[in-house]
Amino acid sequence: MTNTPIPAARPERAAASAVAARPSARERGTRLLAALFLAPTLVGIVVFTVVPIAGSVVLSLFHWNVIDSPRFAGTANYREAFTDSTVLVSFGNTLLFMVLAVALQLLIALALALAVNGRMPVWLRSAFRSAFFFPLVLSAASISVVMKYLFNQDFGVVNWLLGLVGVAPVPWLTSENGAMAAVVLVYVWQQFGFSFLLFVGGLNNIPKEIHEAASLDGATGPRKHLHVTLPLLSPTLLVASVVGIINALQVFEQPYVLTNGGPGDSTRTVVMVIYETAFEQLRFGTASAVGVLLFVLIMAVTALQFRLSRRFVHYQ
Repeated sequence: MTNTPIPAARPERAAASAVAARPSARERGTRLLAALFLAPTLVGIVVFTVVPIAGSVVLSLFHWNVIDSPRFAGTANYREAFTDSTVLVSFGNTLLFMVLAVALQLLIALALALAVNGRMPVWLRSAFRSAFFFPLVLSAASISVVMKYLFNQDFGVVNWLLGLVGVAPVPWLTSENGAMAAVVLVYVWQQFGFSFLLFVGGLNNIPKEIHEAASLDGATGPRKHLHVTLPLLSPTLLVASVVGIINALQVFEQPYVLTNGGPGDSTRTVVMVIYETAFEQLRFGTASAVGVLLFVLIMAVTALQFRLSRRFVHYQ
């Protein structure tokens, strides 16, 4: 029995396969066009995000006051940050502010989104959406200047309205609890419009058939929202909470303009400490170290949120 040799692949077939594997001119053009569209965003991310973060990490290892040459400090700036009472208090204030502001922001935004999503004329729904989103496009500093007068203990409109119902004047900006409450209320008033629009979009994406089936099963009112609407809205709630927490941890304008961190250090936030340390005390190395710690905190909280989302977020 003779072994018949297996014929090698024809050169023509191999060449045809190689040509077919190569992208066509149209595909190359599409990829090039996609790269051109992505290039400005990628360049912006590298220039305005990656490079500043890397620069802050490097600068946190040096002592530098802009005037003299940088001096290598190793981890001295981090040790100073961990032992500075003002820095530690600012982290505590920022975490407390984050919990209060984000919880109130999401609660108000969700309640208003459910109300607007109910039965009402289209023009009225559009008016509510515009009105609730409008504060977000205004400058936080200008809003805080106006709110500083509204929350004034002696001649502020807020205390005047409370006096009409028999409530004594509240020291909003001169007491520790009142100052934190005022900063939270001003921040939430400006920021809840973003979460509101997210929830409105999420509610519109829930199929009406699901709500109709829940109503036929006897779920009405709060029970339907708790067991049907919220689980289906959980992906939107995750996005709103992640964005809200990241923004809240970086709060600066409201406490700086309203209370300047006072009374005492009761409303001093981490970003305020970074600003004061860098631009008032000219300790850029220490300020960069505090900034790096804040960045690590934001990443840790965000990672924890996504970790917990595996259990509580339900995708359709």
